[in-house]
Amino acid sequence: MKILNAQQIREWDQYTIQHEPIRSIDLMERAATNCIEWLQENNLIDQSFVIFCGKGNNGGDGLAIARLLSEKDCRVSVHILEFGNRGTEDFQTNLERLHQYHPVDIHFIQTEEHFHSFRKNEIIVDALLGSGLNRPLEGITAKLVNHINQSGSKIISIDIPSGLPVDQSAKGNSIIKAAHTLSFQMYKLAFLLPENAVFVGDVHILDIGLHPDFYNSVETNYEMIDEEMIAAIYKPRNRFDHKGKFGHALIVAGSYGKMGAAVLCTRACLRSGAGLTTSHVPKCGYEIMQATLPEAMAMTDFNSSVITRIEEDISKFSCIGIGPGIGTATETKKMLEEILSSWRKALVLDADALNIIAAEKKLLNKIPGGSILSPHPKEFERLFGEVKENFEQIELARQKAKELNLVIVLKGHHTVITTPGGKTYFNNTGNAGMAKGGSGDVLTGILTALVAQNYDTIEAAILGVYLHGLAGDLAKDEIGVEAMQASDIINHLPMAFLSLPETPIFR
Repeated sequence: MKILNAQQIREWDQYTIQHEPIRSIDLMERAATNCIEWLQENNLIDQSFVIFCGKGNNGGDGLAIARLLSEKDCRVSVHILEFGNRGTEDFQTNLERLHQYHPVDIHFIQTEEHFHSFRKNEIIVDALLGSGLNRPLEGITAKLVNHINQSGSKIISIDIPSGLPVDQSAKGNSIIKAAHTLSFQMYKLAFLLPENAVFVGDVHILDIGLHPDFYNSVETNYEMIDEEMIAAIYKPRNRFDHKGKFGHALIVAGSYGKMGAAVLCTRACLRSGAGLTTSHVPKCGYEIMQATLPEAMAMTDFNSSVITRIEEDISKFSCIGIGPGIGTATETKKMLEEILSSWRKALVLDADALNIIAAEKKLLNKIPGGSILSPHPKEFERLFGEVKENFEQIELARQKAKELNLVIVLKGHHTVITTPGGKTYFNNTGNAGMAKGGSGDVLTGILTALVAQNYDTIEAAILGVYLHGLAGDLAKDEIGVEAMQASDIINHLPMAFLSLPETPIFR
C-alpha cells in the first residue's frame, strides 16, 4: 500500500473529481457518510456530539457529519473557528445545508470567551484542520486545541488530528490528542511514527472510493507492507523440494550468561524454513544447544565464554546471522572483522555485532553490499548519530541505506525498512507484547533463514518483519501482551506461515 504525501493526496482528490467524475461536494458527502457508518458500527451514534470546524474542507466534512448525525436524532452542536474570512466553497455549501437543521446549535469562536464548556460523556469531533497544514498552530487556534485536549472527553479526529502535518515533524507543537482518527483511503506517514502516537490514537482507514487509476500510476518512496505485497514475495514450496534447496544458515550468537539469545535466534531460524541450521557458540553453550535444539548443528569456539574465531570453512553457508548475545570482547571484535573481510555474500547483523561496528565506524564500509542491519533505535543512534525527531531518523536511515548499499531494518511498532534504492517500507503487524528482551534475536533468526532460502535481502526483510509481527499478534490473541515472551513469538511462527497466501499449483 503506497503512502502519499500531502500534495499527492490533494491531487488524488482532484483526479477523482475529474475522472469519476464526481462533484467535490458529493465526494465530501461520501466521506462524511463513511464516518457516520463507522460511528454506528462502534455503537457511538446515540451519544451527544460537539463538532469543531475550521472553514476549510476539513471543516466542511465536520458540517456534513453534523447534519447526518442530526438526521439520526443525535444531539449535536457545531463550533466554527471564525477569523472573518469566507470558507471554501464546499464548506459554505454544507453550512447552508446545516442551517436547515434547527436542532443543531451553531456557534462561532472568535475569542476564548466563546470556548465551549464541556459536559460529561460528550464526544468531540475534531474537524478544525486537515492534511493541508504546513505550519505550527498559533494564537486562538492553538489555545482552542489545548482547551479541547483538556476536556476529558473522547476525541475523534477527521482525516488527521488538527495541528499534525502529514509529512514533517510537529514535535513540541499544539496538536489535538485524538482517541480515534478516521482517515480516508490510506495511511499517512505521520500516523506511523512513534512521536505522533499520543495524537493519532487508533487509526481507522475509511475507503471513500478515490479513483484507482491515480493510485496505480503515482510514484512514492514510502509503502506500507500489506497482504498483496507479501503474496508477491512469498515462495510456497514444491512438494518435490528437498532440504538442499533451502540453504544452510549459520547463526553466530551467545556468550557466557547470554546463551538464551543463541537459543532463541537459532530456534527462530529453524522455524523459518532454513534447510540446514548451524549455530556457532562459545564452548560453554555446547550442551545447551545440543539438548535444547536437536534439529540444529552446533560448532563450538575454543574459548569457553565468548566467540573468538570460526575455524571451519564458512563458504559452505548460504547466509550468516551474527550478533545476538555475543558481547563486545576484544576477541569477538576480531572475529567479526575477519568475517567482514572474507565474506562476500549478504549478512544479517544485529545486537552486539552492531555495537561492535558502532565503536569501530570504519567497519561500516566493510559490510558486504545488500546485507541487513536490524538495529533498535538506540543501536541506530550509536551507528549513525542522534536525531531530534522521527522524520529525521527515517531520512537518515534512507540516506545510509543508499550510501552503504545496505538494507536497514529499524525496529519499532511500525518497523521501518530502508533500501539501497531509496524505497522505505513500514510494517503493520506486531504489538506492545513484543517489547521484551529476546524479540530482536527471534527476528534475526527469521531474517537469516529467509536469506538462506534465496530470498533477496529486501524481500527477506519485508517478509521477515511481517511474519515476526504476525506471530506476535497471534501470540497476543492467545495469551495477551503482558505475559508474552520472545519464545511465544517462535511458537506462533507455524501459524503465521500457515496464514500466508499459497499458489494452488504447489499443493
